[in-house]
Amino acid sequence: AATVKMFASLYAIIIVLQLLYILSQFGLASIVCRKNHFKSMKNAAPAYFTALGTQSSASTIPIALNCAYNNNINSDVADFVVPLCATINLNGDTICLVLGSMGIMLASGMNPTFAMFAPFVFMLGVTMVAAPGVPGGGVMSALGLITSMLGFTDADCALMIALYIAMDSFGTACNVTGDGALAIIIAASSRAGRQVRLRRHRRMGMKTAGGTG
Repeated sequence: AATVKMFASLYAIIIVLQLLYILSQFGLASIVCRKNHFKSMKNAAPAYFTALGTQSSASTIPIALNCAYNNNINSDVADFVVPLCATINLNGDTICLVLGSMGIMLASGMNPTFAMFAPFVFMLGVTMVAAPGVPGGGVMSALGLITSMLGFTDADCALMIALYIAMDSFGTACNVTGDGALAIIIAASSRAGRQVRLRRHRRMGMKTAGGTG
């Protein structure tokens, strides 16, 4: 009963934090673009719900691309960012693994400390870049860190895998939806860069014309 209660609490906390993280990403996109992009979340919803079913960022790429196009993201940017982020942007998985590890440690009587988790989170971020965008890919890539850096036993790892698999749908949905927000930010930065280059070329052209005259 205690284990079920712990899992239920972790489940709820992780989902809430993942949703807050999605909101923060679209909030950042709104700040960078100086435009309300919270409305863009509606266009990203199909990717979110598709990821809930597939549990795979890679399998959701076609839907995520359509969502990016619907948010008026340049096709060149979307075609680059979305597939790339499907592999390297595993924020939802990272949230699940960090909070899940902490909850299991507390339930097992261990004392998680900042000194223990700071290097773990850093190494986990690096590991998640290389984790495959397939069901269960994140936790299998992280097991080595969990055992070596947090001292998890085989029983603790089994609990971690069980929690992760139960949360994998929501973690993948968080990843995929966040990819859309990152594509918005990168598209805005790309447009700003092009405008700066155009103004620079125009100034150079005017100087050249003035010197010739």
